[in-house]
Amino acid sequence: QVQLGESGGGLVQPGGSLRLSCAASGRTFSIYSMGWFRQAPGKEREFVAAISRSGGSRDYADSVKGRFAISRDNGKNTVWLQMNSLKPEDTAVYYCAADRGTWLGNPPDYWGQGTQVTVSS
Repeated sequence: QVQLGESGGGLVQPGGSLRLSCAASGRTFSIYSMGWFRQAPGKEREFVAAISRSGGSRDYADSVKGRFAISRDNGKNTVWLQMNSLKPEDTAVYYCAADRGTWLGNPPDYWGQGTQVTVSS
């Protein structure tokens, strides 16, 4: 069992940046594949980014490639999502996710509570 807590959301202007953090409980963080999903109003939850247990492999949704970067530090039990060149269509609740498998499932095994990101002028 792992508990996930996101932080770092907020209001940002188009073209701006935010960095989301997700802190995980427990001493076995390195066994989980990690990632981020998001859900915009009136839309289904969608995959954003994933990172392997060691951090050696990453994957991104086409809509965020080149703008977002996922990273992790297993010593700090934390995964981050660096979001640059933000667009209004990036507005959503962002959820941290963990999976016991070798890669992030959809749906994953565990969810955080979510953090709101709003991109607006």
